[in-house]
Amino acid sequence: MNKPIDAVQLEEIRDDFPILSQTVHGKPLVYFDNAATSQKPRQVIEALNDYYRRYNANVHRGIHALAERATREYELARQRLAKFIHAPSPETVIFTRGTTESINLVAYAWARTNLKPGDEILISWLEHHSNIIPWYQVAAATGAVIRRIDLTPTGELDLEHLDTLLNVRTKLVAVTHCSNVLGTINPIRQLADAAHKVGALILVDGAQGIPHLAVDVQALDVDYYAFSGHKMLGPTGSGALYGKRSLLEAMPPFMGGGEMIREVTSDGFTCNDLPYKFEAGTPNISESIGLGVAVEYLQNIGLDKIRQHEKEITGYALDRLQELVEIKIYGPLDVEKRGGLVAFTFSDIHPHDLATFFDQEGIAIRAGHHCAMPLHKKLGLTATTRASFYLYNTRDEVDAFIAALHKAKKFFGACSTSRALGF
Repeated sequence: MNKPIDAVQLEEIRDDFPILSQTVHGKPLVYFDNAATSQKPRQVIEALNDYYRRYNANVHRGIHALAERATREYELARQRLAKFIHAPSPETVIFTRGTTESINLVAYAWARTNLKPGDEILISWLEHHSNIIPWYQVAAATGAVIRRIDLTPTGELDLEHLDTLLNVRTKLVAVTHCSNVLGTINPIRQLADAAHKVGALILVDGAQGIPHLAVDVQALDVDYYAFSGHKMLGPTGSGALYGKRSLLEAMPPFMGGGEMIREVTSDGFTCNDLPYKFEAGTPNISESIGLGVAVEYLQNIGLDKIRQHEKEITGYALDRLQELVEIKIYGPLDVEKRGGLVAFTFSDIHPHDLATFFDQEGIAIRAGHHCAMPLHKKLGLTATTRASFYLYNTRDEVDAFIAALHKAKKFFGACSTSRALGF
């Protein structure tokens, strides 16, 4: 097992994130909302600034020096992403604005073209709205049927009954790599093998997976893997879709316009090669370049070390949370099965009130349904409070978080007498 990030390296990492040095309401900032968006290191910020200060130009279309440099940096970012996820070639990595656009690309260009009435799309109760709504829309347009994988009492996928859900009508399995509510890490290769056995494809929502876990799309044997840059130290408006080449080549373009064409005639057009067939118009150039720098930053530290650090922080947070009998934690309690986040309820205090109280303590957490309303309704909840961690978070910050919970208990008068743990 790799050693986690040590104290010296952790301090060096924190120094790379200017935002972490500020105070909020007179208190040192504790940023525990990483599942919503991560903070950005100065290397990424400087890369964005460098693009606009020194070589701002459009890509692929100019032969002057600025355009050629912009194109080189943009394509270098694609190469870095391909290497990061072990894609077979850079051409199988499509730049998008993030996970939502990536999933919609597949929904429009593959699903609406290939699905027919009675075909089935299998999702799970863990899904973010971005991996639900596009399939609802596809079902409405094509007559396909949505089915769901149920959950075990610990908040994991109930795979004992997977064979009863998969059949010859199943055309797509669309699942999250890691739940943004329960933290559950799904066995993607097992799901991919099961899907392929019945002739179905598998799409993975990697928004909460790729920032924290080493991803090898070939070893996982996924057909599509969608992810966002802003959750992995990159800029907002950045992200990508990985797809197997044969699938991408067979799909029609998602949008029409510049760059996605090879030739336009008076009565038609021919598509460009991959990946440009799916990158119509001027792309998010600076954001994609910044994402490439973020990927390099993560690789320099090592995803295995980041994962080990997060397991230590998450495990410590789980232990400290269990000191309060009023806390109910959702999802697996085993850090080997959980990503770096904890969703919970605290007695009868509404999560929004708790988040507001925490803000006054300088602690940023998230409260609400986390864009996973079906899951919350299944749990009988309207909202949960979520603390989510990343490579720059510390045990001292967890202690500050727990101290704020004790203060909130006194402030709100929480008085539950029974411990409630687990899903």
